[in-house]
Amino acid sequence: MKKIHYILLAFVLSASAAIAQKGPDQPEWISIFNGKDLSGWDIKIAGQPLNDNYKNTFRVEDGMMRVMYDQYKTFDGKYGHIYYNKPFSYYKVRVTYRFVGDQTPGGDSWNVRNSGIMLHSQSAKSLSIGQTFPVSLEMQFLGGLGKGPRSTGNLCTPGTQVYMSGKLRPEHCTDSDSKTYDGDQWVTAEAIVLGDSIVHQLINGDTVLTYEKPEVGGGFVSQDHDWSAGHFSPEAAKYWNGRANTSLKEGYIALQAESHPIDFKQVEVLNLKGCMDPKALNYKSYYVKSDNTQCQYKKK
Repeated sequence: MKKIHYILLAFVLSASAAIAQKGPDQPEWISIFNGKDLSGWDIKIAGQPLNDNYKNTFRVEDGMMRVMYDQYKTFDGKYGHIYYNKPFSYYKVRVTYRFVGDQTPGGDSWNVRNSGIMLHSQSAKSLSIGQTFPVSLEMQFLGGLGKGPRSTGNLCTPGTQVYMSGKLRPEHCTDSDSKTYDGDQWVTAEAIVLGDSIVHQLINGDTVLTYEKPEVGGGFVSQDHDWSAGHFSPEAAKYWNGRANTSLKEGYIALQAESHPIDFKQVEVLNLKGCMDPKALNYKSYYVKSDNTQCQYKKK
């Protein structure tokens, strides 16, 4: 009888937890990486057609999304990104990553233990064939090199620009105030992205960088590394130049492949835009942007 009692108690607690999960105050994180395959993701590697996973760069092993270069002889400028195929505007994204092994021969010196997650990115299918990086906001991940401080959760701005404390920040990369993470340890990075208003970047739960008013602009990287150097087609360069100084309100999420092996796990998104009518079945109190076209109601 005692065993049955415990089984019933476990069932009740499980059912109660399931009900609580559906409450308006309970965040509903979505795992956008299923731990089994790359379903729902698009791959774009410089010089390769859309979804050509050159030399099996992106793969799933042991429940992790891995960026691996064991089939490469040399990196040869094969900058790559893997894009979740749904755009977001107001959201939180959380990913746990670790750098492993050594950099691939031929990778640039600045790409040792260097990767990142692209926020508000252009879509994979909109990239030029040879394009190295998407127009986006990059939350840059850097691993420590055992040689002193090296922050992670930094900001880089390919084709974009931001403001901090009301002032335009024209530099391509801005360091965060994070700790240094040496070795192959797991690190959890989170970004809170609120449309074109403000972005907070967190490392292991600490806010390490905040910026405002993300927009297209500032050229690609610099005068020395313009659209042409980034291998944009002339048509694409013209398009992005024409959008200069326009707000960056939404976009895709992408993970980088920049010549150093890296593992990703627990890639999750919490949507912050949706039904804000408390009378609706799918109302969430934590939404910050209303989209009441999504509201669902009891049938009368």
